[in-house]
Amino acid sequence: MFDRISVNPKICHGKPCIKGTRIMISVILGLVEEGLNFTQIIEEYPELSEADIKAAIEYARLMIENEEIHALEQINPA
Repeated sequence: MFDRISVNPKICHGKPCIKGTRIMISVILGLVEEGLNFTQIIEEYPELSEADIKAAIEYARLMIENEEIHALEQINPA
């Protein structure tokens, strides 16, 4: 799955991209958020495959799943 994802500080400022492209994962997620389906995304970015889009979604899911949340204490509790 992650063989399709590249993180390189020299490409797109180190943002995760689809390997071999400069298409950032965030761009793909934005298109999904806008309601585009896989076919429409591929029409917009023909260098992508359905597997690339699925890899982008899976990458984002795993990043969130493994994120550690630290609640900030209230400074002035009411």
